[in-house]
Amino acid sequence: MMPIWEVFVRSKGGLSHRHVGSVHAADARMALEGARDVYTRRMEGVSLWVVPSAAITASDPGEAAALFEPAADKVYRHPTFYKVPDDVKHI
Repeated sequence: MMPIWEVFVRSKGGLSHRHVGSVHAADARMALEGARDVYTRRMEGVSLWVVPSAAITASDPGEAAALFEPAADKVYRHPTFYKVPDDVKHI
């Protein structure tokens, strides 16, 4: 069986790539061509990334608290220490 590759597409108006699905392919070139054929048929994208699924390491949703809650301890990362001028409407 051929390896699975995860496909990411950057849209014409987008700034970042987003995951759109997977393809089976023997190598990276074949994965790019398959991704192009399957996920950009209507000229949706300007850039493709393909990554072997086996190369992706994901966090465990069951361990989300241990992974993400320590960020709440770093109050200096929150913009609460700054006074925003009244004439600034959008940041």
